[in-house]
Amino acid sequence: MSAVREFMSTDAQCIKENQSLVDAARIMLNLDCGSLPICGDDGKLKGMITDRDIVLRCVALGRDPREMMARDLATGAPHWIDADANVDAAIEMMEKYQVRRLPVIADHKLVGIISQGDIARNYSEERVGELVEHISERKRLQSSSS
Repeated sequence: MSAVREFMSTDAQCIKENQSLVDAARIMLNLDCGSLPICGDDGKLKGMITDRDIVLRCVALGRDPREMMARDLATGAPHWIDADANVDAAIEMMEKYQVRRLPVIADHKLVGIISQGDIARNYSEERVGELVEHISERKRLQSSSS
């Protein structure tokens, strides 16, 4: 069985909970990514933030992204996976929580991110297809019921 650490991207970078959404957007731009883990001053995962969160939950509501902090968008318990967990466990979590990326933790610290893309490059076509279908279908159902 393959461990998550064999598939994950190791260049993950946190946005600190007390940094602004402008800082988050700049980090995303520099890393060419659409999401970042939010980490506390203690280095522990507090949540995830996406470019979509910034647009819909800040800009579209007329709030100032220079004044709004990353912690303001860290809602609910963050979903994460241990670096030594099996990749199938990561896939199950992604399907269950309808997320495309999971922070990877080792020794209580962020060590990477595993995404659908990471899995797609390293896993069977059939299993990847199921993953994408399950996440996309649930998201489609959620948005149509809103």
